[in-house]
Amino acid sequence: MTELQINEEKAWFRKWWPENTPHTYDFEEISAGEFFERQRKKYSDKAMMWFLYSWMTYEEAGKMIDSLGTALHNLGVKKGETVAILMPNSIQYVIAFYAALKIGAIATGINPTYKPLEILHHLEITKAKYLIIMDFLYSELIKPILHKINLDFIISSNIADLASGLPGYKKLLGKIIGRIPGGKVDFPNTYKLLDLLKTPPDLPNIKIDPVNDTATYIMTGGTTGIPKATILTHFNIVTNAIQCMLWFGGEDPGVGDIAALPLFHSFGMTACMNASIALGGFIMLFPRPPETGEFLNELNEINAPNGLIYAGAEILFKRIADYKNLRQFKGLFGKLKLCISGAGPLHKPVRDAFVEKTGGKLVEGYGLSEASPVVGAGNLFGESPIGVIGLPLPGTDWGIWPSDAPTLDDGPIAIGLPGSKYGEQNTGELCISGPQVMKGYLDQPEETKETLQEWNDRIWLRTGDIGFMNPDGTVVLRDRKKQLIKVAGHSVFPTEVETMIMKHKKVSEAAVAGLPDPEGKVGEIAKVWVAIKPEYVGTITEEELHTWMEEYMTNWKVPKLVEFIDEVPKNILGKVQRRALQIEDPLFKKYKK
Repeated sequence: MTELQINEEKAWFRKWWPENTPHTYDFEEISAGEFFERQRKKYSDKAMMWFLYSWMTYEEAGKMIDSLGTALHNLGVKKGETVAILMPNSIQYVIAFYAALKIGAIATGINPTYKPLEILHHLEITKAKYLIIMDFLYSELIKPILHKINLDFIISSNIADLASGLPGYKKLLGKIIGRIPGGKVDFPNTYKLLDLLKTPPDLPNIKIDPVNDTATYIMTGGTTGIPKATILTHFNIVTNAIQCMLWFGGEDPGVGDIAALPLFHSFGMTACMNASIALGGFIMLFPRPPETGEFLNELNEINAPNGLIYAGAEILFKRIADYKNLRQFKGLFGKLKLCISGAGPLHKPVRDAFVEKTGGKLVEGYGLSEASPVVGAGNLFGESPIGVIGLPLPGTDWGIWPSDAPTLDDGPIAIGLPGSKYGEQNTGELCISGPQVMKGYLDQPEETKETLQEWNDRIWLRTGDIGFMNPDGTVVLRDRKKQLIKVAGHSVFPTEVETMIMKHKKVSEAAVAGLPDPEGKVGEIAKVWVAIKPEYVGTITEEELHTWMEEYMTNWKVPKLVEFIDEVPKNILGKVQRRALQIEDPLFKKYKK
C-alpha cells in the first residue's frame, strides 16, 4: 500500500470538498494487468465497451487481451520493449493497450492525425519495434517512412473487425462505398489481428514492479514546449484511474464513460478508458469526433440506465448547449450526469447553459500528461466554484512556488496551511505532488531534473502553469509560463484576457498571443483573434470591439490588435492553438526572422 498523507488542515477540505469522498487513499501497488483482472472478475458479464453498435463484456475483452498478449510474447516481444498503437478509438485499441501491458511491454499510442514525419519522430523517441495499426492508415502514414524505421513486425486490423453489432451486409456495403475504410498492408512481416486473437491464452509469468516499471509513453510538449515522452508507470496510471473513480463517487457498474477524446492522449487514456474500468462501467468509443447532431443521437439512444460520464474540452459542451434542436433528444435530459471540462478554462456562461439545457453536472478539471494526467476537478456532487481548477484529487497535494526559483528549496508561497500567502498578488508556479506524477521524461535527464524537484521529502512536479491560491485552497490559473506576454513591464495572461473578451455578448471565442512590438516601445504587444457568434456576424467591427475592451479592461491588458476569424483553431482535444495563429501572423514572421 502507498498512501500520500495529506494534512487534514488543508484549506480545500473545508468548503468545497465532496461529502463522501476520502481525503486520501491507500493505493495498492498493482500492475495495470492485475487492475484489469480484478475488475474482470467482479464484472465479468457486464458491458465493458460499446463501439460501432457493438457491445463487449469484461470477460470477452479479457479473453482477447490474454490471447493477443500471448501472441505478442510468442512473436518475441519482451518486457520493456515498446509496442506502438496507431489506431483511432476502438475496441482494438483497448485490447492492444492491455495486451502489451500484461506481458510487461510498454504501450504508446500514436496520433492518427499526425503526418508521416511526426510519426517517425514518435517511433524514434519511444524506440518502438512493433506496430499495431488500422489498415487504412498504413499506406498514407507508414509506407512513406518505412525506409527510415526498423520494425520487427506489424499487426493490422480493419476498423470493423470486432464490430459484431454491424450486420454482415453493412460491413460489406461499408467496404464497397468506403464508409468503413480499409487498406492493404504490404509490409513483409505483417499479421492479422483477427488471426492472433485465435491464439490460445497462455500468458508468460512476467514479474512487474508497478512503481518502477513503465506502462506507457505519452507524447507531450511538456512544461517547456519541446516534444518528449513522459514515462508513466503502472502505478501512475492505475492510481490515477482509481482517483478518478473516487471523484466520480465510487464504483458504478453500468455507468457509461464517453470516449470522444482520443485514447492516445493521457486525458482519454485515463478519464475515459482506465476510469471506466475502475468504475466497473463501459466505455463508449467514438473513432473520430462526431458531428454534434449525430453524437447527441447516439447518446440519446444508448442503453445507459446509470447515466453517462463525459470528459472533454469546453468547446464540446458549448456545442451541445448551443444545439438548436436539443429538445428533440427526449432521453438525453439528466443522462449526462457527471461531466468534466479540461484542456482549458470553463467559462460560467458555458457551464450554466449546459447545466440548464441538459440537466447534467459540469465542472472544470485540471491535468497534464506529466501527472497521468488528472490532478484536480470541481465538486460533482454539490456546489462548486467557477473560474478555478477545482480541488486536488484524493492523495494529491498542490502549492504555489515562486516561478523564477531554480529549485523548490525555499518553500512555497501558498500550500493551503496557516502561513500561506493567498490572492492574485501572490502569483507563482503551480506544483503538484501525488502518486500520479510521472517517473520522468524518456532520455531527458536535464528536463526531468528541472521538472521533478524535491521538497519536504516528497517529489513535486513543476507544472509550468502560473496562478495563485485562494484562501479556500482552490487555484486560479493565469497561464503557461511560456505564453506570458510582457507589455511595458506588465504581465499579460492570455487566458485572463480571453475570458474577459468572451464576456461580450457577440463574441463566441477568442485567442490571445504576444507579438513583437513594431515600434520597439513596449517589448511585446498582444493580439486577439475573435470568432463572432453566427447571429451577430456583420453587426460589429474590429474597431468597435476594441473600443469596448478599452472601456471594460485595464489599458495594458487591452490587445493592441484585433482580427476577426471564422473559427479559433483547436487541437484534437479542443484546446485553443494560440501558437498556430501567432506564427502565421505577418508581424511575427517579419520580426522573428
